[in-house]
Amino acid sequence: MNSDLNPEAFAVFQKFLVDACGILLSDNKQYLVKNRLTGLLKESDYSSIAQLVTALRSDAVSAKLRTRIIDAMTTNETFWFRDNTHFEELRNVLLPAWAANKTGGTLRIWSAACSSGQEPYSIGICVEEFFRYGWTGIKRNVQVIGTDISESVLAEASQAVYSEMALSRGLDENLRSRYFDRYQDKWKLKSEIVDRVRFQQFNLLKPFAALGRFDIVFCRNVLIYFSEELKRDILTRMAKALNPGGYLFLSSTESLPSGLDLYETVRGASCRYYRLKPAF
Repeated sequence: MNSDLNPEAFAVFQKFLVDACGILLSDNKQYLVKNRLTGLLKESDYSSIAQLVTALRSDAVSAKLRTRIIDAMTTNETFWFRDNTHFEELRNVLLPAWAANKTGGTLRIWSAACSSGQEPYSIGICVEEFFRYGWTGIKRNVQVIGTDISESVLAEASQAVYSEMALSRGLDENLRSRYFDRYQDKWKLKSEIVDRVRFQQFNLLKPFAALGRFDIVFCRNVLIYFSEELKRDILTRMAKALNPGGYLFLSSTESLPSGLDLYETVRGASCRYYRLKPAF
């Protein structure tokens, strides 16, 4: 087995990844491709990464292997309540405003690039905490949709079972005892949270119409892998998927592309996020 990757083959793979899922690999990431794909070679009929890349260029790779390649190259780094101030704003500001609006229907929240489920489940826990401790009215319907391009991480997310190590990343002991049950040597999220969340395989390069419309979108730590042009395209299409007055959360280290004027900045108590402009 040969894991060498010459510059020409690397350029071909860069184009494949951009076309397939929008991820833009910088020219110094050859080592990353070698590390991620070497394991796949052992399970395929190809003797080298260069041979595999040649097959990709000629579209001779099976759909299953293409999916495995994308899975291997997708970074699935996540933890509970990441950028916790966003969840504080959701619980303390957005949820009370929505719940107090008697004409409102189901609140729909989209967790884009949800990886193994920590973000949408954190949203679900946040919602449950609000209804338990921050609201005295009738509990209303909230639906959380988690999407990701990787079928393997979505399969993991749908199980709602996490190791001790996974729970230690961002989840405090009170929330663990309240919303998780011991499951063999791991922890399983309780059905009251799981039932509020639905997962769907989805590529952000595809049209959003099939997902429906949303009141809040969490699109954090994924656009950093895309070109500026593609970021602008995705955020423009997300604006069209938002209901009037809907909100967008990017990560604390991200901002809107220059000149994109579909959103207005909201400066919360401890975080910045965005609201769809009324004129859009």
